[in-house]
Amino acid sequence: MKTFEYEILSFPMTRKTSLTDMQASLNAKGAEGWEVVSISSSEFANVGHTVFLKRETTIIGAAE
Repeated sequence: MKTFEYEILSFPMTRKTSLTDMQASLNAKGAEGWEVVSISSSEFANVGHTVFLKRETTIIGAAE
């Protein structure tokens, strides 16, 4: 059975370079095996974006 772990990132859009920073951060997470599941606009992130990520976890000794 596949299992997953999840992470939530917030990106406030307060600077001109914010989208570039967001892209760099998501590329770094992608290199670690994370996959974006959803992105939403968020007042919680000071009118920015909240990104939900997941990646498959490895279960040691599990039969496939």
